This record gives sequence, C-alpha cells and structure tokens, in this order.
Amino acid sequence: MSENPQGQVPELVVDGHVAVITLRRPEVANRLEPEDLDLLRTYLETVNADSRVRVLRLEGQGRHFCSGFNIGRLGGDDVGARFEALANALEQARPVTIAVLHGGVYGGATDLALACDFRFGAAGAEMSVPAARLGLLFYRGGMERYVTRLGLATAKRILLMADKFDAAAMLACGYLDRLEDGPEALRALAAQWSEALAGMAPLALLGMKKHMNRIARGELDAAGLARDITEADASEDLCEGALAWREKRAPRFTGR
Repeated sequence: MSENPQGQVPELVVDGHVAVITLRRPEVANRLEPEDLDLLRTYLETVNADSRVRVLRLEGQGRHFCSGFNIGRLGGDDVGARFEALANALEQARPVTIAVLHGGVYGGATDLALACDFRFGAAGAEMSVPAARLGLLFYRGGMERYVTRLGLATAKRILLMADKFDAAAMLACGYLDRLEDGPEALRALAAQWSEALAGMAPLALLGMKKHMNRIARGELDAAGLARDITEADASEDLCEGALAWREKRAPRFTGR
C-alpha cells in the first residue's frame, strides 16, 4: 500500500445532542493514517468537553466502514500505542457511542467498533483481523475487549485463526447489537437510536454508562457511584421524568 494518505481526514459534526465522526477515505476503504489517530483523539476530547453531546456515532463513507490502519505505515511513530490509546479513549468516551458498520470492518477497526457501546450493522458487512498473518501481536486493550466482550473462543477465532465473520456471524457472536437489511435501513436505525438516546436523562444515562464500564474493568469507584446516584436522585430531571410519565408525554431533560 502507498504511504501517501488518500481522501480526506475524518470529520466531526455536532448537531445538538448528537455528534458524528465520519471516516472519509473511501478510495482506500477508510483506512486510518497516523495523523488520523491523533485527530480522532482530539475529536473525542472535544465531544467529552461539550456537555450538550449525549450520543456519538462513528461512521464511514463509501462501500466500507474501515480497513484498519495503513499497513504500509506500520512499525514507526509508535503507532501501535497510539492506536491502542485511541481505542481506549473511545471506550471511555463520555457520550453513548454507536458504531455504524457496513461493508468491510478489518484489523484495528474491529476494535474501534468494539470499543463503542453499540454496534449496528448492515447485511453484507464482514469482519476479520489479519494480525497473525502480518506478524502483529495485538495490543493489550484490544485483546481484553475481544475476550471479555465476545468470549475466549470467539476471540481466538478472530485473532489466532484470522477467521472472517459475515454479518450473520457477527450478530450471532454478539459483536453486532442490531442487523439491518441494507445501508439505508442501517442509517435510519442509527438516526432513530441516536435521537432516542439523546432524549434520555443525561445524568442517569451517562452515569450508568460510566459506572458499568468501570464495573466491567473491575475498577468500580463505589464512592463516585454513590455521589452520582445522590446527584441524580436530587435532580430536576428525575422530577421531570416522573411528571412526564404521569402526563403521558415526552420528557424534556436538561441535565440538571
């Protein structure tokens, strides 16, 4: 592969409570360059700092979601550590995250999607990780996500056998949360769930995400959880949620 980047750098668009990061190198299946890794980290810092944002989607232009890192640029600039840092930052992002997957999902892109809270896919999607064929020993954070989220047997099929999973297999093993017939239905589903999640009470929604992730890593901060529960119990949003329930209307949450 050429070392020269093709296409455009990823784009971040924030619209109210929903942010969308779009990978924009469709000519090369949205592969990631070293500079993309740093830019994506900057985007995550931006959405984390924007209290309006409650949902973050990760999408790709063209026929494929992402072909992973540019193989032609492996081995330099500490890209393995930088890629791991990006995936870990995505897993720990403050908003609820959704990966919108179509076409190919290859290499490290499979871990970026796995780091998201939800993965929605279209029929025709497929995933594989050729690390062992390339001589690449996958980084710790990625192996932990594969094993803890998909199970050891499935993780070994992905990383050791470099097995290719079609969309049905991705759904069956728990990699996908939803599977739609095609790209249009997939986009509609992603937009629908983005709106639904963005309409939920942020203190409860984002607080539960944060603490469930910590529980999964064995890092629960019991005092921090207790503080967040106390804040949510005393919030205007809880009163609004109860009132909206009684009045049979959609609640209007403010995060207070």
